[in-house]
Amino acid sequence: MTNVTNDFNDKYIPCKALLIYNCERETDSNINTDEANSVYVESYDIGLLGNPINAHPLSLKESIALADLLQSSAEMQNGYLKSWGLLPNNLLYLKSDSSGCAVWYTPPQQRDLFFVKDLGIPCGKAYVPAMVWKATRDSLSVFAVKGKSKPTAKTALYYAPYFNIYSDGRVCMGNVNINIDRGTYLENFMMQWEQYFFGSYFSHTISGGSRTNLNIVQLWQQQVGTENRFNELHLVKNGSTLNQLIR
Repeated sequence: MTNVTNDFNDKYIPCKALLIYNCERETDSNINTDEANSVYVESYDIGLLGNPINAHPLSLKESIALADLLQSSAEMQNGYLKSWGLLPNNLLYLKSDSSGCAVWYTPPQQRDLFFVKDLGIPCGKAYVPAMVWKATRDSLSVFAVKGKSKPTAKTALYYAPYFNIYSDGRVCMGNVNINIDRGTYLENFMMQWEQYFFGSYFSHTISGGSRTNLNIVQLWQQQVGTENRFNELHLVKNGSTLNQLIR
């Protein structure tokens, strides 16, 4: 076994210690069980020399912080970003901690697309380019890539040719109700985000975020309802690679 004590101490600094007192008293039929078994928690701060100082009863604020920490740990054990079995073939990167994210790839495919009436683009099926997705529980970024092969670390990223996207790839989900909890398994996590993205209505561009070599309205007017594969010449590089995305 490897001794990781030094590495642990370099990264984690003790800041709090708890001492739990349990008082057990003899009971009879006239004494409530909760009153007979009482617990007192004393909290200590940790001084610069690593010694416990400033003993005081555990405060309400400290209790709430401790409860949140324990709840988060329990939730993470319930399946958040865990796979049902083998990792999906299209998964590119996974960070499965409390603020975890997943990065995955989808090949060129045909999807149902929805547009607000003001854009003058009919709703319907259209071919879309290969995409790279990066998502946390409450945020999504999307990018386009060229070709049909699974991306590598050096694969160049392109602006996703859609509406409702910021220049850095973040998606404005508008009033879409995002419901991904900390018990969501990896496969469902990826599927839900794809459904949220393609199931919502595209409505507007954001500060030049939707960059294409053809007017984006004209692009989808010419694409929806046809069997035309997406023309990758319409894609514009955003200057980054997949490796930069996952750092």
